[in-house]
Amino acid sequence: MTTMQFQFNTDSSVMGTQDVAHRIEAQVRKRLERFADRLTRIEVHVSDVNGRKHGADDKHCTIEARPRGSRPIGVTGKASDVDAAARIAANTMAERLERVLGKAQRHRHDPSPDKTI
Repeated sequence: MTTMQFQFNTDSSVMGTQDVAHRIEAQVRKRLERFADRLTRIEVHVSDVNGRKHGADDKHCTIEARPRGSRPIGVTGKASDVDAAARIAANTMAERLERVLGKAQRHRHDPSPDKTI
């Protein structure tokens, strides 16, 4: 089985340093690790909608997860700093994946047992 790919993107107004990328990747991977075998890819996009002007909830973190054999799922977290935005987005994604993948798991039927007469 192939391993899940992880891609981190940031716009020019957010510090795209390795430290930020590694910190957010570790946070998102940890939160979504129970789904890793059912995902092919996770993309994280971090942006600052106000640029140099500061404002409430101006840092956005969008996560797109691609479940095997299913359509991509996207969520966005908004906060005053990128770590909080990533945490919010990762929690929302975990809830969404639980609904989507959990539902698929519950609806998977076992074959009917052989009838004995």
